[in-house]
Amino acid sequence: MATATSHPAEAARFIENNERAHWHDQSLWFVRSKRDKAASTLPEWEQLREAASQIKLSTMSRLADLLEQFEENARRHGAIVHWARDAAEHNEIVLSILQQHNVKRVVKSKSMLTEECHLNPYLERHGLEVVDTDLGEWIVQLRQEPPSHIVMPAIHTKREEIGELFHQHIGTEKGATDPTYLTRAARGELRQRFINADAGITGVNFAIAETGGFVVCTNEGNADLGTSLPNLHIACMGIEKLIPRAKDLGVFLRLLARSATGQPITTYSSHFHGPRGRHCELHIVIVDNGRSDILASDDFRRSLNCIRCGACMNTCPVYRRSGGHSYHNTVPGPIGSILGPSQNPEQHSTLPYACSLCGSCTDVCPVKINLHEQLYTWRSKLVLKGLLPRSKRWSMKLASKVLGSPWLYRMAGRIGRFLVPKLPRFMVYNRLNPWGRQRELPPMPKKSFRDLYRRRKP
Repeated sequence: MATATSHPAEAARFIENNERAHWHDQSLWFVRSKRDKAASTLPEWEQLREAASQIKLSTMSRLADLLEQFEENARRHGAIVHWARDAAEHNEIVLSILQQHNVKRVVKSKSMLTEECHLNPYLERHGLEVVDTDLGEWIVQLRQEPPSHIVMPAIHTKREEIGELFHQHIGTEKGATDPTYLTRAARGELRQRFINADAGITGVNFAIAETGGFVVCTNEGNADLGTSLPNLHIACMGIEKLIPRAKDLGVFLRLLARSATGQPITTYSSHFHGPRGRHCELHIVIVDNGRSDILASDDFRRSLNCIRCGACMNTCPVYRRSGGHSYHNTVPGPIGSILGPSQNPEQHSTLPYACSLCGSCTDVCPVKINLHEQLYTWRSKLVLKGLLPRSKRWSMKLASKVLGSPWLYRMAGRIGRFLVPKLPRFMVYNRLNPWGRQRELPPMPKKSFRDLYRRRKP
């Protein structure tokens, strides 16, 4: 049964504001269209996707060995490597490093792993000031809400809301909505945070086993500032971020930005190999947090191929119309609907049903994850775990009876064609028909397919 935090309940709340839902839908489809144009400029696009998929599959087949190779090479460059089994251990490691250096102020670039581990509130509870320096992340931090998209965290907010937010927090002009003015004001405020920071925390887009280095991709340069000014840099990475060789990196960099925003490449692709210089430290925290369980699953292993481009969200008709917050998961959309139940099936049991099985997510995925097939598999797993809502169980049993009996199927079709057009609208579209809140039934055909086939059969 749907709960207050289930996807259907939260999605219904989002689409109550029809104007916002429509605007959100069109904004994301615009980004999806840019992705298509960018992909069409590369004749070798499909070969790149296939290469990326094969590299990731090969990496996952020998992940333990490659992680050890990465650790060895990273330490050779002077980095200090830590291992965390779960989110709690990750947070404890990061806090202990910061406390050892008497850090009070931290600047942080975008990192979905630290969002997953709820690092910000953990550090704040221990008296540290943490500032997200990606503009979108900073906006949602000021709004005291999680990001709604992994690439565009504040895509659900309008410029008028951001203008009012900045007026309250950094004293911009009341009613200001000009993006250039607001961005410059944010830049001035964040620049001071960079200067005053004692440590910088980043995520990792790609870690290279062969070299022991890693790459962070941004469009704002905030990761570079956050790691160039303080002497302490902490990089947090999930075990799935690994790729084997330096020459593999070019494949993923060509796919990532084109899939995410339609750009040829991210504005900054910053490479880190050891600490910046004397008196500087680089700590790398490698985190499992349930990823090994996914790796052990034949059904869902390929979900670890994800490079967090967000393309599946930009194309998903359900995500675009229901908003990222309706998923109640760090990573929303199709890939989040696989990862969420993998970590907590009970909490995220509604997510695999937030899917039309149209397959568009699979079509755009740059590493060729079979997303819609995995979502379909999760539905059967949830049934076996006894997590299918009663209403769905009853409706599926009824449907199986009707579809399993040719006589009942023909009779239901005749009754529907005759009765539905004659019913008053309120009898078809009412509170008992949640499907009809945002949809209209197509006109009932006058003849069934069987009737038409018999008539036209030679």
